Amino acid sequence: MTPRANELGQPVGDPVPGWTPRRRPEPGPFRGRYCTVVPLGPEHADELYGGCHGRDTQGLWTYLAGLPGPFDDVPAFAEAIARQVADPASESMAVLVDGRAEGLASYLRIDPAHGSVEIGGILLGTRLQRTTAATEALYLMARHALDELGYRRYEWKCDALNAPSRAAADRLGFTYEGTFRNAMVTKGRNRDTAWYSITAEEWPALRTAYDQWFDPANLDGDGRQRVSLRTLTATARPDGGTDVPHSGTPGIIA
Repeated sequence: MTPRANELGQPVGDPVPGWTPRRRPEPGPFRGRYCTVVPLGPEHADELYGGCHGRDTQGLWTYLAGLPGPFDDVPAFAEAIARQVADPASESMAVLVDGRAEGLASYLRIDPAHGSVEIGGILLGTRLQRTTAATEALYLMARHALDELGYRRYEWKCDALNAPSRAAADRLGFTYEGTFRNAMVTKGRNRDTAWYSITAEEWPALRTAYDQWFDPANLDGDGRQRVSLRTLTATARPDGGTDVPHSGTPGIIA
């Protein structure tokens, strides 16, 4: 497509008629069929600790930059959550299933002036991994930013070596944009950061894909999905492809 040109013949971006800064995203509550997303607080620490610490959970913390876990005990975890909640640059949420906190996520890099926000700091406890509730929580957060507030850009970023996070971004319909080399030093190690996004123009087709996946008709008699979310979002995405092999440990998607 040939770009627009200004009066000097220079290529310029399309106009954004009537654009005004958006409201800052709120940390819930967002209520769905399978979960509820509410503002994160230290009162959730005990329940979250049980699902994110213990046997076979060490890998959950490898790529999580915001919380330097795992933690030795619940009070230490609660203190870290309190510091995260107090950070004015983010909005953090707990994912409740049947009233119990099973995971957390945050809005990061909040830029109301330009309508851009990132979802990150995602930690799924063992009971939340590979569940419809986990997918619904991320969908509810996207819907708040893109539908309710009218943001233009919804970002996902992760360590370029974090295959599960990259696979999750692909499944959820984010488009890979590139990798920033030597972007961060986390836990004493270099991190190249892979960038993904959903734009406002792409969201309606992706929202339809989510609605089709959540439809009870998409489940067979044994509760198995007839069509995967990855298949539905790939059809809706402008690139229509996949970025990385779909492998790795579930839940490590920060």
